[in-house]
Amino acid sequence: MAAPLLEKLSESLGSPEPAVRLILSVLIGYPFALVYRWFLFYQHATVIHLFHICSGLALAAFNFAGSQLYHSAVCIFVQFLMLRLMGRTITGVLSSFTFQMLYLLAGYYFTATEEYDIKWTMPHCVLTLKLIGLAFDFYDGGKEPSQLNPEQKKAALPLVPTLLEVFGFSYFYGGFLVGPQFTLRSYQKLVARELTDCPGKPPNSVVPAMKRFALGFLCLVIYAIFSPSYPDTYFLTDEYEDQPFWYRCVFILLWGKFMLYKYVSCWVIAEGVCILTGLGYSGVVDGKHQWDACANMKVWLFETTPLFKGTIASFNINTNAWAARHVFKRLKFLGNKTLSHVATLFFLTIWHGFHSGYILCFSMEFFIITVERQAEALVRDSPLLTKLANSHLYPLIYVVQQFFHWLFMGYPLVPFCLFTYDKWLKVYSSVYFCGHVFFLVIYLILPFLRKILVPKKDRSEKKQE
Repeated sequence: MAAPLLEKLSESLGSPEPAVRLILSVLIGYPFALVYRWFLFYQHATVIHLFHICSGLALAAFNFAGSQLYHSAVCIFVQFLMLRLMGRTITGVLSSFTFQMLYLLAGYYFTATEEYDIKWTMPHCVLTLKLIGLAFDFYDGGKEPSQLNPEQKKAALPLVPTLLEVFGFSYFYGGFLVGPQFTLRSYQKLVARELTDCPGKPPNSVVPAMKRFALGFLCLVIYAIFSPSYPDTYFLTDEYEDQPFWYRCVFILLWGKFMLYKYVSCWVIAEGVCILTGLGYSGVVDGKHQWDACANMKVWLFETTPLFKGTIASFNINTNAWAARHVFKRLKFLGNKTLSHVATLFFLTIWHGFHSGYILCFSMEFFIITVERQAEALVRDSPLLTKLANSHLYPLIYVVQQFFHWLFMGYPLVPFCLFTYDKWLKVYSSVYFCGHVFFLVIYLILPFLRKILVPKKDRSEKKQE
């Protein structure tokens, strides 16, 4: 009965049935959260773990064929065995990292197509980070507190987690399918009724959760209305190639902007589920209770920033924080931030999959951020540019900056979404590799602009620093 209804719903919405199932699954998290608040909040931890396991498995069964369910269960159980048998050792961490990543990459290899498919590897990439992070946090729990930074102290596990804890943490309905990332320590506090603004009572989080739901739903409506007008497939048509150059560029800008709303909507709605349960509680700041522990999007920053680094800082926050905590900062021994940054981006590239488009996207991101940092330094060090940036002309500068910002945000997303070499090369050729040319030219002329626009005294002081 459900299948025909879903088929009709997907036809009426003009969306593939797997996408409809996914968004419904994210929305079902709200009834699950209410069941937890109303009936299970005061129950024993075992009951809560079982509820989270059963609800997560139900969502997985709703989205994927029965034969796909065992992948997550196998990896969770193996991870638990590694914690028990290998203990708090480097060997345990490396074994966990290797096994979980190889399992995910094998999944990509055997299921990959040239299209974006919603299948078991989608939630499994979220689970992979959870389980690798669990291994790191367990390892950190065996160190002296003085050896840990504040983030590690907060996430470190002083005791060996139980099998039910690991499974409940992994299948928690608020983060199983699309994230966000959170630590087992946070999950344990949730089950222990510690993540609340009213000690011993369900949190007063309904209003904050509904605000995130409303915002996420608005983003979903925007995506549903505009995305059909900007499909990925249009890039590969003769009609697109026949359009004027300016039209092709503007299409990339609008396509990139509206395409990202599918991620924004899912993450913000899922965040609301976490807030409703209490997992989103982050304590008190300036006398106000905060609910942003599971925030994966800073929507206002995402919409208003004219900087690429601002967009990156506002987008997929928890995954970026995970990568910073478990990859970037743990590569401190390299003694070079650039190398650590490159290694982190390489990890994120492989984590997404094998397609060449991912490599091009993340390498382009690194180059754009590098150029932007140098340009910011030039504006900051140049009295003329600083004065111009603070003048009454800034609104006009902001509009122009936003145009180039969103044009070249969409530009690296083309290979990210089209995946294969033959597709993204066709699109980039049609716009004459304008993004590569633009940033390469800026990169080459910035040293000369610095000589012209930065006083010699300031340049000398900068070199001495």
